Amino acid sequence: MDLSTMAEKLGLESPECEEILSLFIDTTESDLDTLGRAIQEGDAALAVQSSHSIKGAAANLGLQEIRAMAGGIEMNARQGILAGAEHAAEAIRHHLDSLKGEVFECLKRHPR
Repeated sequence: MDLSTMAEKLGLESPECEEILSLFIDTTESDLDTLGRAIQEGDAALAVQSSHSIKGAAANLGLQEIRAMAGGIEMNARQGILAGAEHAAEAIRHHLDSLKGEVFECLKRHPR
């Protein structure tokens, strides 16, 4: 993903977009930790809550792959199904790590 294109789609300047993405990354990492705990404990309600939070934030930023994966976890968790959720959560974390790398590189090129 090109962050300048994303900033343009969101109607933001690049520094604003970087700041919002940094906040998204921090929040989503926390939500993923909560989701992992919910999966380990078999707590479908908590899995719904944390995956819904990830889905909504990703949708607001146009991060459709993350939105779709979190939405799948949420849909299954609403039915009490947590099988496969751990794999999907790891895939979200992988996408998040890639995004984090892009934001870091952008900040290195354009320090505040």
